[in-house]
Amino acid sequence: MKMKLHEYQAKQVFAQAGIDVPDSRLATTVDEAVEAAESIGFPVAIKAQVHVGGRGKAGGIELVETPEDAREAAARILGMEIKGYQVDCLLVEAAVNFVDELYLGVTMDRGAGRPVAMVSTRGGVDIEEVAENQPASIARERVDPAFGLQAYQARKAVYDAGVDRDVALDVAGVLTSLYKIWDDRDGADAEINPLMLTEDREVVAADAVLNIDDDALFRQPELAEMEEEAAEDELEAQANEYGFDYVRLEGNVGIVGNGAGLVMTTLDLVDYYGGAPANFLDIGGGAKAERVANALDMVFSDENVDSVVFNIFGGITRGDEVATGINEALSGFDRIPKPVTVRLAGTNAAEGMEILNDDLVAVEETLEGVVKRAVADAEEVTL
Repeated sequence: MKMKLHEYQAKQVFAQAGIDVPDSRLATTVDEAVEAAESIGFPVAIKAQVHVGGRGKAGGIELVETPEDAREAAARILGMEIKGYQVDCLLVEAAVNFVDELYLGVTMDRGAGRPVAMVSTRGGVDIEEVAENQPASIARERVDPAFGLQAYQARKAVYDAGVDRDVALDVAGVLTSLYKIWDDRDGADAEINPLMLTEDREVVAADAVLNIDDDALFRQPELAEMEEEAAEDELEAQANEYGFDYVRLEGNVGIVGNGAGLVMTTLDLVDYYGGAPANFLDIGGGAKAERVANALDMVFSDENVDSVVFNIFGGITRGDEVATGINEALSGFDRIPKPVTVRLAGTNAAEGMEILNDDLVAVEETLEGVVKRAVADAEEVTL
């Protein structure tokens, strides 16, 4: 799993590594935003700080040129919801007078089993969409982790992407720094989208993404201190408290399972059968009543969820124990707020299916059946 940094936090890390970022201030109130804008000097960009992409399309980023416009924009953006995340803070930063936008990224290529550094001249837009529709527009260099990203590899990626020659070496330098950040900080993903080119041919990181491998946080005490501040989403905070692996998504089918592979399979099937997953929630082993109740509390608290699928494989944990836990957890509700469908497999699964109270849940024997039922329940709610 990943710990996501806010843009302002990632930019602090990038700046420490020598990457040029715009002058900026953090604001949590409208007055603070206006004061920050006046201190920096207009024009400024006012940007929502949430852990999702597409902020600009959702109205979470606005360029303003006067204190009045800054006040209006800050008042509108603060408190708004973007893909299920409430905006509680803003980054106010100097606007960049740019002539071109690039994309730089570093992540793990799991197919190749190596890190990959990426460059594209299609910056400033959804890079996933670019990768799907125009894959050739992204230059890639796979890296031997024993040696790191070599200077010639950075230059090759930049030249292959078609970056203008007069700024190619500067962009290659930024890519090298980005890789070093990713490597030194135990990164899962590191991105600059866009890296802006100014009229003076300077390169400026106008956005910043840095996600850290959760399992490596003990080696990153400085970043670990940012974790609580970064996890502004209440459900993510709950997941940390309960010890669940949790990722919030944009759909309406809540998914609970034990084991990352099982949960991912369920997500894929929800999508295959025309639904949209609302979350990834792995409750791990020992799915007793308390853990089941905590999982249900989380998915029921998500306003986006219209139905819930429970997909549990009993290994060491027996199916009859899981079923008892689900019954006990659901019996604590005066009214089941959202339809729940359960499928059990593995140790004592048959006994567990018999124990489940079908007045509280729908029971399906197959993985396909439980997913289809949950997708249908969600569609029924939205009609």
